[in-house]
Amino acid sequence: MNDSAVFSVLIVEDNADLAANIADFLESHGHQVDVAQDGVTGLHLAVTQPHDVVVLDLMLPGIDGLTLCRRLRQDAQSATPVLMLTARATLDDKIAGFGEGADDYLVKPFELRELELRLAALVRRAQGGERLNRLQVADLVFDLGTRVVQRAGRPLSLPMLPLRILERLMKRAPNVVWRREIEQAAWGDSPPDSDSLRVHMHTLRAAIDPPGLPPLLHTVRGVGYQLKTPDVPPA
Repeated sequence: MNDSAVFSVLIVEDNADLAANIADFLESHGHQVDVAQDGVTGLHLAVTQPHDVVVLDLMLPGIDGLTLCRRLRQDAQSATPVLMLTARATLDDKIAGFGEGADDYLVKPFELRELELRLAALVRRAQGGERLNRLQVADLVFDLGTRVVQRAGRPLSLPMLPLRILERLMKRAPNVVWRREIEQAAWGDSPPDSDSLRVHMHTLRAAIDPPGLPPLLHTVRGVGYQLKTPDVPPA
């Protein structure tokens, strides 16, 4: 596999020989591997250490795999992909695993190459979702999942309507967005009669373009507004 497919993986497996075989194989292909042989340690590592994907056995001492996965999803609010690795092959077992938040299921015995391919697919899918949920123009970042906006690493506080306007501008950047399109994004089919847009644009500009930073929000007179990086020439 090429460097772009390299990932970090946490293996939670109480069979020491199997865990070592998986770890040796993945490390030989350039991946970073951590191993836990019980559920308590596995949960701790999953919560405190960054991993791209988790390989999780069902039958574990301390905390079983189903409980670990549920706590990872519900208590820790973790979205890290989880592949359940188990000897249980019935449909009910698989339903239980997926019901607790697993993303994939591989039944023992298995080929190590297939495991690696499944893990790589989970990582690609998760990273693709992150990109879709994150907008960025220069150092302005909008996380669509959490609705958190940052400029130069500092969180910004924005009311709901300027936040809607910003989302539309960032999705269309660096294109110019017409006033009527921005009004549609903010108010739907019932835009206000007064020039409320100007007020909200002032609020937005004050938040995302503080003194000392290059301005990103530009007014295109008679047309609308534009978000662009400082090195992009005006429309």
